Amino acid sequence: MSGHGTPIPMTSHRAGPLTGEAHVPGDKSISHRSLILGAMTVGETKVTGLLEGQDVLDTAKAMMAFGAQVEKTGDTWHVHGVGVGGFLEPETVIDCGNSGTGVRLIMGAMATCPITATFTGDASLNKRPMARVTDPLALFGARAYGRSGGRLPMTIVGARDPMPVRYATPVPSAQVKSAVLLAGLNAPGDTVVIEREATRDHSERMLAGFGATITTEDSPEGRVITLKGRPEFVPQTIVVPRDPSSAAFPVCAALLSEGSDVLVPNIGLNPTRAGLFFTLQEMGADLTFENLREEGGEPVADLRAKFSPDMKGIEVPAERAASMIDEYPVLSVVAAFAAGNTHMPGVKELRVKESDRIDAMAKGLRAAGITVDEGEDWWTVHGRGFGDVPGGVTAETHLDHRIAMSFLVMGLATNAPMSVDDGQPIATSFPIFERLMADLGARIERA
Repeated sequence: MSGHGTPIPMTSHRAGPLTGEAHVPGDKSISHRSLILGAMTVGETKVTGLLEGQDVLDTAKAMMAFGAQVEKTGDTWHVHGVGVGGFLEPETVIDCGNSGTGVRLIMGAMATCPITATFTGDASLNKRPMARVTDPLALFGARAYGRSGGRLPMTIVGARDPMPVRYATPVPSAQVKSAVLLAGLNAPGDTVVIEREATRDHSERMLAGFGATITTEDSPEGRVITLKGRPEFVPQTIVVPRDPSSAAFPVCAALLSEGSDVLVPNIGLNPTRAGLFFTLQEMGADLTFENLREEGGEPVADLRAKFSPDMKGIEVPAERAASMIDEYPVLSVVAAFAAGNTHMPGVKELRVKESDRIDAMAKGLRAAGITVDEGEDWWTVHGRGFGDVPGGVTAETHLDHRIAMSFLVMGLATNAPMSVDDGQPIATSFPIFERLMADLGARIERA
């Protein structure tokens, strides 16, 4: 089982303005999918800009365990795949570390291959529910044997004679949708996924790019995605755009740090991922999109964020939640410095992320002097305005990288420093976070 090393306590201090360019890592969602789809292609797929955080590296190791060749030369990753349905049975347990995206997508990709694989992860991942994926995979004929509550470690026995399925996702989840579509690749006929609320569409875009026949239509049922099974994938050359979820941290830090002016170049602005940036603009943030363009089928822009002391609390539309679900922790930090209340409904998915992110952020914010109300599917941050947030506490991260980075961003603007009990999980998605923030002028120190 994946372990977790010695905790790394960290503290952030209010300092001078943040200035310069923040070159954040590649998009984590696209990085995972590049490796998995490359491994399901006969021939060589080349990937540049891959996020080399631990989550993605664990997915690369998993693809090798299933028979693909994955190696890095210079700045390029080379994936020599085994074809759709060609996964070999791994000889060892597949350790996905902290990555819910990695494990759920990989389960989908192997579920319609006639093989058996056992999955595990770190203490955080092994607490997360997998039934949301294994239930629809069972419709293809796959079987799952895990701990009570549908949790890892878990063994998946792939379907020997898979059948296509029609599945309506019960909750908005790009991971569930993608797992079903990946399983449908090795099933004959059409696999159909119906989602009531649109989620990030990287899988659909990338599947089409590799040569799959996939269509998306709006209907009274919702968004209907139809995939024709058993395609002949064509190897691709992929340039991974920079991750909007990682960009959120230097952007929000600049908005909160007096005198700041930070440019965050080459950020993916896929409409299913960019909800945070539009929300910040609605709150009155000085945030602009420069050099708008398209790269690899994805909209991209350079983001410029400047100090914004006059932001206001708003009602965040519930229908926007899926497009910014990973950004609510850092949004709650910004909301603490805005004037008035920021209400965030439709966010129950936050309860089952790497941690219960509503609970983790609410406890840390309250300890730092902010009033937070919460329900199962909503929370409200009562902002105190810039210059009136006390801070001065240590927040628990619960092995969650986004909780750690959010409270470290908060400490750049609180009246007293903010600490986190463990910054080590940051490496799963943003391994250069400390160096990047220091280069901008932030003062973040290890204990």
